[in-house]
Amino acid sequence: MSTLSADTENLFSFDKQDMMVFILVMSLTGLQNAFTEIMPEFTVGPVELGVGGFIFIPIVLVLLFRTYWAALAVPVGEIVFGEILLGEFDGLGAMEGLLLIPVCYYFAAKLLQDPENTTQLAIVVFLAEALEELFATFIDIGKVYVGVEELEAVPGLPESIIVLEGVDFITQMLITGIIFGVIPALYLYPKLHGKVEPLLGMEPFKGERGASMLSGFSFKALAAVLIAFPIAFIAEAASEVGGAINVVWEPEFLAMYGQSYIAVPIVVSAIVAVAIWYRATKPA
Repeated sequence: MSTLSADTENLFSFDKQDMMVFILVMSLTGLQNAFTEIMPEFTVGPVELGVGGFIFIPIVLVLLFRTYWAALAVPVGEIVFGEILLGEFDGLGAMEGLLLIPVCYYFAAKLLQDPENTTQLAIVVFLAEALEELFATFIDIGKVYVGVEELEAVPGLPESIIVLEGVDFITQMLITGIIFGVIPALYLYPKLHGKVEPLLGMEPFKGERGASMLSGFSFKALAAVLIAFPIAFIAEAASEVGGAINVVWEPEFLAMYGQSYIAVPIVVSAIVAVAIWYRATKPA
């Protein structure tokens, strides 16, 4: 078994285990994202109620492997299997998730210092999603105030967007953050912790019983979050401007083949996940 720790401090090390973890997390994230696409959404007034994703899957995987590469694989999986294969790649618009999700998930994952502490686990899972959603909300509001997006809520009252975005943030945190995040993660993480990591050649994170979350606080991880936010905003603003600076790829796969085409990213991501799991766990 590799001596590589699942809590490695070398952020940019990338070896065979990291590659296996990256592809596995990427494919499983893409799989859950593809299933999310076929789930119905409900509209209550101006607010849309729907599942933003089965986020307990990528968050639990990031908590298990505790590397930046595992966190980076989350948005990459969404882009590859949830956008490109569906013909919905938005160029610079995809940079928001690519920048914010990894740093928010990694920062939160570092705070879990006692794997057996369910309170810590719940806080970390909720925090990971809350940070990403909060920054995304600020970006959406910011686009209105800098004039890169037409206000569609109430003409002449840009303040209304704050109310709508705030309500959307709350509903997303209740549905995606708690129902499809914290609750299933409290069951899944203890079941997988210490069992999955050795199969991929990594030492499971043991932590310390009773350890405080503050002992896992990382100024470097926090700095990455604070740096990623303005860059994500600039990229999103540039995507709204469009033109030559934003390369958009939008083949009409769904229009040509119908909703049944959603089976393609589901099947492809499932095949990749099974193949990488078999390759990673195959005896040398």
